[in-house]
Formats: sequence, C-alpha cells, structure tokens
Amino acid sequence: MTREAVQDAAEDNVQYLELRFTPVVLARAQDLLLAEVMDWVADTARQAGQEFGVTVRLIASVNRHESVALAEQVAGLAVERMAQGIVGLDLAGNEADFSAKPFASTFQQAKKCGLFLTVHAGEWGGADNVREALENLDADRIGHGVQVMQDPALVDLARERKVPFEVCLTSNSQTGAVSSLAEHPVRRMLQVGLNVTLNSDDPSISGITLGDDYRLAVEALGMAGSELAKCVLQAANAAFLSEAERGQLIIKLAALLAELKN
Repeated sequence: MTREAVQDAAEDNVQYLELRFTPVVLARAQDLLLAEVMDWVADTARQAGQEFGVTVRLIASVNRHESVALAEQVAGLAVERMAQGIVGLDLAGNEADFSAKPFASTFQQAKKCGLFLTVHAGEWGGADNVREALENLDADRIGHGVQVMQDPALVDLARERKVPFEVCLTSNSQTGAVSSLAEHPVRRMLQVGLNVTLNSDDPSISGITLGDDYRLAVEALGMAGSELAKCVLQAANAAFLSEAERGQLIIKLAALLAELKN
C-alpha cells in the first residue's frame, strides 16, 4: 500500500509527499506489532521515493477517541524512527465528541523531541477546536480547519501565527464539513490572509488525486492560477522539513511554476 501511494503521487507530478498513516489501524488489521508496521511503512516509503523520484516523509497519526496511552506508544515509536523519515505526529478522529486536551502532554513532549505536529480540528467540530489545537497542543499545522471562519478573533490569531491550514476540497464536501462545494470558505480564507494549502486528504477513499483537487479549485470555485501557485508555495513553506530542505523545495517548486507561467 505504501509503495502504491508513492507511485500514485509520482504519476500526479507530486514532488514532495507527506504520507500520513495510522499505525494502530494497520497493526490491528492482521494482529501485527506497532513497531513492525512503522518500520515496514518507513522502509518502503524510502525505497519507493527513490524508485519514483519523490521526496517522501511520514506523519504517524493517532485518534482522539482512543487512549492517551496508545498515543504515547505511537509517539515514542515515531520519535525513535525520525531518522527513518517519520517527521510528524497527527491527532485525528472524532473531534465532535472527544477533546484534544488529554493529548496535550503527549504532543508537547513529541515536539520537544523533534517531531512536527498537525491536528485535525475545525472539520466536524467548531472553531473552538482549532483554538484548542493551537493553544493546548501547540500544533504547527491544522488539518482542515474550515470552521475557523466562525471566530474572527481566532482568524486574527491564526493569521498572526501564519498557521498553515491543510484544506481538502473534495473531502470537506464528501464528509459534510461544508454544506456544498460552492459554499467552501477556502477563497475567503485566502482573502483574509490565512495560510492555506490544498491537499488530497485520502485519495483512495475520495477517488481523487491532488491534481483533481487543484482542478476542482479552478472549475468549481473559480480560483486563479496565481492563487493555486500561492497555495503550492505555502505548502512547501509549511513542509515538515529542516529549514535548508524547505528552502530547496521552495526554490524547486518556484522554478517549476515559473516554467508553467512561461
């Protein structure tokens, strides 16, 4: 599955891929050890990246409707595998019924150890969940976050911090995070100065590629090429890489965008 995901991204002309995976789900599928699953994903992602010419990094995800102890276990294993390409920790799951606050210590400790943090918030829940992710978990990025527009003060805070929002048009429409694609707030988010990136969420579930969502942004929402280019470069600037690696990625993508413009 890991190899196929990297191959699909390469065929979609993705230059840098952060592949999110939930070790607990994969381990439970066939009663495997968490450490084994994480090693297999990491090793295969590295090999596939070399094979298909894509820079690949990994984000280990945990669910807020599961125990903190389980999250601590995954976080610890992720820290041990940072040299194998695991660069981030994600909190996902049922944000409507489960607070992120119990996971604050786990995530803060993971960040101290060098992992970047992203938190699903403001997708099924309200703007308060975005604030919780920023203030309690010290999230580097927000997964989805489309409900941030409910709270002008929070918009100001997110803009001041330049917090990247991982917006997923198709997924947001399919899950009901927005009432319809036409009502998606992504353009308003850009207009008020929020740091927006466009993402595919789960291509296998949504039946899309990242390119499909960029096309949708143009055809359904009327986004201009300049807006898409801005999202591309903001995504590169938000990458969970070292400052030097991030700078190289920005230069590479800016050059490719310039070629398209010409």
